[in-house]
Amino acid sequence: MYVCIMIKRLATEKLQECLKYFPCVAIVGPRQVGKTTLVKSLISQLTKDSIYLDLELRTDFIKLLDPETYLQQHADKIVIIDEVQRNKALFPVLRALIDMDRRPGRFILLGSAGPELIRDSSESLAGRIAYVELFPLNLIEVNRKISMDDLWLKGGFPDAVNGRIPHQLWMRNFIRTYLEQDLPMLGFPAGKSISERLWTMLAHHHANLLNYSELSKSLELSVNTVKNYIRFLENTFLIRQLQPYHMNIKKRLVKAPKIYIRDTGILHYFLDIPDFDSLYNHIKMGSSWEGFVIEQIASAIDDDMNLSFFRTQQGAELDLLIEKKGKLLAAIEIKYGSDPRLSKGNLLAAETLGVHRKFVITKSSEEYMLSNGFLVCDLQGFLEKHLLGL
Repeated sequence: MYVCIMIKRLATEKLQECLKYFPCVAIVGPRQVGKTTLVKSLISQLTKDSIYLDLELRTDFIKLLDPETYLQQHADKIVIIDEVQRNKALFPVLRALIDMDRRPGRFILLGSAGPELIRDSSESLAGRIAYVELFPLNLIEVNRKISMDDLWLKGGFPDAVNGRIPHQLWMRNFIRTYLEQDLPMLGFPAGKSISERLWTMLAHHHANLLNYSELSKSLELSVNTVKNYIRFLENTFLIRQLQPYHMNIKKRLVKAPKIYIRDTGILHYFLDIPDFDSLYNHIKMGSSWEGFVIEQIASAIDDDMNLSFFRTQQGAELDLLIEKKGKLLAAIEIKYGSDPRLSKGNLLAAETLGVHRKFVITKSSEEYMLSNGFLVCDLQGFLEKHLLGL
């Protein structure tokens, strides 16, 4: 299927740009998101010969037991190292080799972005490395070859939506492998039982304000332990903490972040939503759609843009704000249904923020302007027409 061989255009462009300037580029993202497929599709386009090593293969792992000797033998090639987090001793060696030769595009690292990878590469390769985050599939890159409904229901992992395996069967085995093997390998300290309970609770709290005390009581764990677990899952790009927007106003602003499971396929698995009928009749349907829209936008914005939400304790709120270098570019309210009417709280928030470009994003709608200055449009139209113009 085309999904399995699709070159992810947005990440590809970022990767090619970074290779022009940085000696080392790391492609990070969750397992099974398509990092290996992406880099293998680019090998033929690279400007010089390359060598690919997968540290999950014992033969390749052994080659890098003496990394300095091996890598110096291939100094004339682009060295691609997959699952790099399996050999943390590589990072200081890479730093030394880069400092001897600062040519751009020497190394491409692929990793599942555990905290060890982020910390060790940041400390050892600071100023020498650029990061490219690989998101699950988005509407822009699938170019209408996968329906929005399928992408929303099944999530954006390529193998979940390519049709070769029933998506529920694939997701069940994917989740089991992640909980029992991948997360522990990356250093996640919780056992399988706690992991399952935590994920189930996060699914039911999806799109709500993050309440550590409530989670800690339900899990019978300390608040600090829960915070560490949440931070770990965020560092592996599995959940998102959407931070509240802060500004110098007298109104009392909500300070807690909102919590989202980033892939809706994973979310629906833990909510026991196997099909569209179950989704459309589920109490979390609106919250699921909200998270889907946010991730679609997050996967398409520039790296120097930031996402947040706005909420005051007096009830003024907007689902999503897009800002760049301290300047608000857009305010967004997300609605599943076709009724675009806004609450007093939405209008008060827009007035308080003074933002010029305001949108109501729905699942399916013709595009038109409301009298209050909000433009109503569907998600596909926003991504294709309006996001690029911000």
